[in-house]
Amino acid sequence: MDIVDATLPLVEPAVATSGWVDLDGPVHYLDFGGPASDDAPLVVCVHGLGGSAANWVALGPLLADRYRVVAPDLAGFGRTRAGGRGTDLRSNEELVARFVARFSDRPAIWVGNSMGGLISLLAAAERPDLVAGAVLIDPAAFPRVRHRPDPLASALFAAYFVPGLGRAVVAGRRRVRTPEQTVRDMLGLCCADAGRIEPSVAQAHVRMARERVGLRGIEREFEVAARSVLRVIGRRQKMHALVAGVRVPVMVIHGDRDRLVPLGAAAALAAANPQWAFVVARDVGHLPMLEVPQWTAEQIRQWWAEVGEPRIGPG
Repeated sequence: MDIVDATLPLVEPAVATSGWVDLDGPVHYLDFGGPASDDAPLVVCVHGLGGSAANWVALGPLLADRYRVVAPDLAGFGRTRAGGRGTDLRSNEELVARFVARFSDRPAIWVGNSMGGLISLLAAAERPDLVAGAVLIDPAAFPRVRHRPDPLASALFAAYFVPGLGRAVVAGRRRVRTPEQTVRDMLGLCCADAGRIEPSVAQAHVRMARERVGLRGIEREFEVAARSVLRVIGRRQKMHALVAGVRVPVMVIHGDRDRLVPLGAAAALAAANPQWAFVVARDVGHLPMLEVPQWTAEQIRQWWAEVGEPRIGPG
């Protein structure tokens, strides 16, 4: 049963409705609505490592004029506690697949950022019955390209190769940083210019960070997710074969000032399947949907109008 949650709203009601769905435990999501017609394609927005449905509060309303837009909190993130479920990449891929099936009897457009982009890529290759098309926004993939690594990003990634160290890093930062500081740190690392982000959007992230203060076990859940991402993208040959085998329409959007995933990695990913569209967000970091939401929404609308509309007709 779906439940509308009227408490602790992440965003103003005019932007999105907060709801819950039972998928072997409660899963929280934001529903940005959509056209009155039941024929509107479903767009499911999949956040990245350490993110939540709040990552989509700038982009979601801009797509809701044409699509039904929903954004779940993955297991272990946002308001969705693990509750005995896995928080690794594959477990959350299955969670989103079940989420999509609950909302529609037709394949959806998966829009994923970072880890969510990798989840969407895996689903596009393995679950074409649920994926009509995929938009990969600065996806976590193909890390072994020549580039000058960002020192802070490299240190964070390296910590997860040492058992327990990544967990300790996350726990330590939670002890000494306020929710406001945590969000400011995150946006500073992930954006080329965090000043572009609307204050109300930043506040949605602060409210989520406040909700998670004091929750037990989230450091381990984060570490499990991070290590699973590194394991999957480290299998370079297998990733190339997977990408080459994708048959649904895909667009890769990538900020050219991304400190976490270099632009060359996105270019290599797109080059592995010549059928894919590849668009660069100039002077933008890891979160184009927050830094330049209008531009990002326009790229998605134009791309789907060209390649995807025939794939999803009236139900």
